[in-house]
Amino acid sequence: MIEEKEKKFLTVAPFQCAWRKDLKFREAGRGCVAFDAFAHNDVTVVFRENVGSQHYHYKRDNSPHYTVILGSHRNRRLKIEVDGKTVVDEEGVALCCSSMFQSYWISIYDGLISVGKGRYPFQNLVFQWLDSNPNCSVRYIGLSSWDKHVGYRNVNVLPLPKNHMLLWKQVDSGEYEGTDDGEEELEGGQMSYERRGLENFLESWELSDVLFVVGKEERLVPAHKVILQASGNFPLSSSNEDVIQLQDATYPILHALLQYIYTGHTQISESQLGSLWALSLQFEVMPLGKLCEEIVERFKLNKKLFDSGKNVELSYPSSQPHSCMAFPSQLPINVQRLKQLQSTGDYSDINIYIEGHGLVAQPHKVILSLWSVPFSKMFTNGMSESSSSEVFLRDVSPEAFKVMLEFMYSGELSLEDSTEFGTLLLQALLLADQFGVTLLYQECCKTLLECLSEDSVGPILQAVSSIPSCKLIEETCERKFAMHFDYCTTTSLDFILLDETNFSNIIQHQDLTVTSEERVLNAIFMWCMRDKELCGWEVVAELLALSTPELLFGDRLQSLNNLLPFVRFPLMPYDLLKKLGQSNLRRHVPIFDDLVREGISYAEFGSLRPGNDQNPRFQHRRSSYKEHQYICDGDSNGVLYFAGTSYGEHQWINPVLAKRITITASSPPSRYTDPKTLVSRTYQGTSFAGPCMEDGHIRAWWMVDIGQDHQGSPDGKTWTDLRVHENDQTMCKADQFASWPITGPHALLPFRFFRVVLTGPTTDASNPHNLCICFLELYGYFH
Repeated sequence: MIEEKEKKFLTVAPFQCAWRKDLKFREAGRGCVAFDAFAHNDVTVVFRENVGSQHYHYKRDNSPHYTVILGSHRNRRLKIEVDGKTVVDEEGVALCCSSMFQSYWISIYDGLISVGKGRYPFQNLVFQWLDSNPNCSVRYIGLSSWDKHVGYRNVNVLPLPKNHMLLWKQVDSGEYEGTDDGEEELEGGQMSYERRGLENFLESWELSDVLFVVGKEERLVPAHKVILQASGNFPLSSSNEDVIQLQDATYPILHALLQYIYTGHTQISESQLGSLWALSLQFEVMPLGKLCEEIVERFKLNKKLFDSGKNVELSYPSSQPHSCMAFPSQLPINVQRLKQLQSTGDYSDINIYIEGHGLVAQPHKVILSLWSVPFSKMFTNGMSESSSSEVFLRDVSPEAFKVMLEFMYSGELSLEDSTEFGTLLLQALLLADQFGVTLLYQECCKTLLECLSEDSVGPILQAVSSIPSCKLIEETCERKFAMHFDYCTTTSLDFILLDETNFSNIIQHQDLTVTSEERVLNAIFMWCMRDKELCGWEVVAELLALSTPELLFGDRLQSLNNLLPFVRFPLMPYDLLKKLGQSNLRRHVPIFDDLVREGISYAEFGSLRPGNDQNPRFQHRRSSYKEHQYICDGDSNGVLYFAGTSYGEHQWINPVLAKRITITASSPPSRYTDPKTLVSRTYQGTSFAGPCMEDGHIRAWWMVDIGQDHQGSPDGKTWTDLRVHENDQTMCKADQFASWPITGPHALLPFRFFRVVLTGPTTDASNPHNLCICFLELYGYFH
């Protein structure tokens, strides 16, 4: 479903800026960019109203923009600039990391700039600043640098819907309404993971399977075998009920030991420190034993360090009270030992069966309940599973369930790169949503967005569209699909499985990028017919000659009537509109007839009706062709230069040597007929094409083939004159440049092959039929 997980790296050289076509807010002034960065200093993100150039730098930008600099002043400060003027200069906030990639996110919402760290956008906020005079037009994002290289990867632009700070905190599968009181509803729902930490099971009879009998009064203290055994070495058996006698211990000492294991921190009086040390060594809780030893040694060296009237604080080094870190990383629990208990099933109190697959796991109720409210309720609210040691699940992938279990025991998402990576990731996401495993759900969301591609966007959109808590992924998928509409509707026909809401959102999307309105029309017909083969409107018209709309479109006939108005018929070529008007479609689909009439009327009379300029139906969409616009002779904006960069993937190399294009001449290659010199970036001498006989005429020519993967003439034999020069004196001297525009109807046609042909003798008497060229470039729309 998704190709193998691939990290996309981008290195920005000093004083440069990278602009990618997908780095754009969906709504001006509102959006979030999440990314990983590796730098010594000055991770710089620029937000502008328009795209900048590669050599753009924010210090020389006179247009409105925001600039956020992480690790400014040699990685000592956070800076925010507005139109080049510093408005925030904060010390010690959001610094860079030069030893590894670090995750950041930056959001802008009507002038409120938020900066955070971590893999999850909208969490771990480290700084916010509100612009009193906000620029609500910034939309494009540039990744820049200062005096050192900056590495970026996993760059994603996310929409910023209402109540966006809640999107990554959802545990409940209930629908997200986007209302002002949404936060109250969310907080009042199921208990979140942060609220249901392991401390909730400290000395709790809930799901306990071992008892301590403490002191002469024989006080009973419940605990959980899997937690104890992953933290130390306790005398436990595999029976359901174990009892550990501690006649010489006191309850406060045992309580301090268990509190340290279950929460990562505890406190005890100085006089009881030695007893706690001894008990931790007895049960081999080594982190606590080492900590007690260090404190005792410090006490021996300087008794003034301690006040005998106060308690001694003991904390596991990785523990932070009220931390949102994933279990078990913040606790003194040996993860490897815990994972071993999972794999062997030791001390398991539950068997998990999946229909059709039998017994798939023997986990521990306390671990499942720690992560999942549904499991917790299943084991504690009187359901059959409360008293049984067996759970039966249906419609669950056993592989995805094992991924979820591994996450519950390690706190990390572990998926091997394989052909099934995407499918398994998506199944794990759905399972995490079903069982309310919040952090796994967030991790899957983040990874899915990182792996989202043109090939995977359709299947992912189908899977998440019915899950309210996946709204963010759904909106991101719709935008991705819209931006690659041609590819997504031709390379695979999976899009016909999308529901009407998603498909309608895509063809109405403001970022819809397509080569022509005819492509939109064809996609609508294929979706409405649920066609399993690629076809165009001509095939539909032929089928209607033998059938009826009711039979051809079935239950999607009404959908056809709903979707056709989103096709911008007035922007279609006049000849195409005439063909559509003469087809069976016009006779069988009334709304189609009305729309074609509208298009023909617009083509014949233009935008004479008031309001047409503001109507989206009369506005051109973004084209999937890349525009290469002429700036000046010898610039780097042409098609052939672009081919030399492997279409924007790396630094330029000669496209002939890279085999991106082919250049041939009318005469055989020789010392003075060298195709690669025509597209070199430096002068390497004049190359000439010698004469040949063609249709009874002496001609000399150079021909450029931009490749079979690009639209245009398929044969290179039938030629269209784009421009004819007669007695042109523009270039009469050596080393001269000249450029000519292509106008008229042929300027809109796609071509693959181009020729420069000498049809008559030159003024060079020695070689009147040689066509000499030093440099050649093409400009226009490239697909």
